[in-house]
Amino acid sequence: MQSQIGLSTKQAESRLRQDGENELAEATKMHPFRLFFEQFRDVMVLILLAATGISALLGEITDTITIILIVLLNAILGFVQEFRTEQTLEALRNLTAPTAKVYRSGKWKTIPARELVRGDMIRLDAGDQVPADAVLVTAAQLSVNESILTGESESVEKIAVENAENNNFDKMSNALHNPHLIYAGTAVLRGNGNAVIIATGVHTQMGKISEMLQDVKQEMTPLQKRLSGLGKVVAILCLGVCVAVFLAGILRGEPFFDMLMTGITIAIAAIPEGLPATVTIALALAVSRMMKHGALVNRLHSVETLGCASVICSDKTGTIMENRMTVTHISTGGESFAVTGTGLQIAGGFQQNGVAVNPTAKSVLRELLICGTLCSIAEIHMEQPAKSQRNRSCRTDSGSWTATGDPTEVAILVAAEKGGISRERLLRQHPVQSIEPFDSETCRMSVTVANGSENITYWKGAADQILSLCHFTYTGEKIVPLTVSHQKEIQSQMLNYSDQALRVLAFAKQEQNGDGIFLGLVGMLDPPRAAAKAAIRTCAKAHIRTIMITGDHKNTAVAIAKQAGLLRGKKAMTGDELDAHTDTQLDACLDEYTVFARVNPAHKQRLIKAYRRKGEIVAMTGDGVNDAPALK
Repeated sequence: MQSQIGLSTKQAESRLRQDGENELAEATKMHPFRLFFEQFRDVMVLILLAATGISALLGEITDTITIILIVLLNAILGFVQEFRTEQTLEALRNLTAPTAKVYRSGKWKTIPARELVRGDMIRLDAGDQVPADAVLVTAAQLSVNESILTGESESVEKIAVENAENNNFDKMSNALHNPHLIYAGTAVLRGNGNAVIIATGVHTQMGKISEMLQDVKQEMTPLQKRLSGLGKVVAILCLGVCVAVFLAGILRGEPFFDMLMTGITIAIAAIPEGLPATVTIALALAVSRMMKHGALVNRLHSVETLGCASVICSDKTGTIMENRMTVTHISTGGESFAVTGTGLQIAGGFQQNGVAVNPTAKSVLRELLICGTLCSIAEIHMEQPAKSQRNRSCRTDSGSWTATGDPTEVAILVAAEKGGISRERLLRQHPVQSIEPFDSETCRMSVTVANGSENITYWKGAADQILSLCHFTYTGEKIVPLTVSHQKEIQSQMLNYSDQALRVLAFAKQEQNGDGIFLGLVGMLDPPRAAAKAAIRTCAKAHIRTIMITGDHKNTAVAIAKQAGLLRGKKAMTGDELDAHTDTQLDACLDEYTVFARVNPAHKQRLIKAYRRKGEIVAMTGDGVNDAPALK
């Protein structure tokens, strides 16, 4: 296959000249001098500059210097804030300059990712970042995190296309949610594969989002509009007063020049020259306080806009949710347990009916946790030594784990550590003999480990697949035959977990020359952030509506919205349902919904526009590239 797929160096150079480098189009940056002079475009500032010129002509040097200092202070404060933010955002954009392993002229080599072109074959391994949109020609247990594009935190299994050598990849679409495609900017969680690039740069899914960003026109904030309106009113009043005084004096027979100067002096006195500087200083102080909380403000006036917000549209993954799978429920031996603690936090423990339990006292629970720990290729490490000791029912250590590997496996390892089970210690006691990685066809993973002079095989996977391997199960501490009644109870518990938006995995073991023994079910989810739940309650008290916009499935989104306190008697709408509505229909029913599921970046942007048409001041939060158009 490698002799027929891939490009020669000359072919690659030709396509690079034709298509350009594999980079997103860079937005036009404003020169620092232009950025500085932009600070003088405000109507009030222009009036002050005009007054400064007149004062200078009249010989009022003190007034001239005073006004110039005020105007310069205003301009410098605005310039420093915006220039610092532009530099920070530019640094963020250039954090990485990835390379890629590519098959050129019959051999593998590593090159800068920007030099990749359509038709190049690349190699990807666990931990790699995908450099361009590509179709898989080989894939071995390949799993990818696509949350940056879709907002969905769960890993996505990928498979290779059939008859790769006979496919015309140049005509293949790079639409989202294709199991044969990998997308630029996503990350490989496990497995490996070879892929042929079908889109680079602005033609990738990420590039299309960048084009949407270029089309967004930045408007004035409410405060800027009001200040601009005030400036126009002041300008009209000043001119009116100036003309009225001048004409009144002329009609009374006063000298022409004296009345002209009197009118101008009154007009200058009426200008609130300290207002622009006062507003800028107040906003700059607010920005400074926000930066202490880790908030980077791009435009000074947006601070006031945030205070006026009436609707907050929020992405789910990584914003309302932790973006870290967490084991929350375990069912084993006919008993159910809750697991406390979220994400990679070290602290947490086990409860049964609201009462703390010691996992080591429950042999079946302990066996399930051992199974989950050994049947894994993920790893977790403690960043700092534990600051407190483990008691019988939970860990009280502060801090968090660092992790590598599949999010579901990491979640299981964290739960096992809360139960006093260390993967490192287990592997020393039970050396691994063989591993069968998770397979998308069998929907399970298995590992065989040494147990003294014999071996034990542990399974993890989809409940129906694991149940088909088992003839026994636990009731309490006893091993009993797995009857139809037991299977119905297990399936009922599985449906119960699914209704709570939990991802469910089943576990089993097989001792040497024995039958499979079902160990139990584990339910996990990406939990709502405690801080997000508190913020949602605070917003509700302030009569600010919070709207969830997510790429996840509708049922999952609704269940999570309930947990986060978002639903509040409202309904959920999918992206397909949104497409079926005209703008007029959407405006009419918009207030009935607080959850929008299975949406793409264009849907998010449309929803923001819909709320703005209704006169709402809208804030948008999110942490993925898929949120960027709506954020801007």
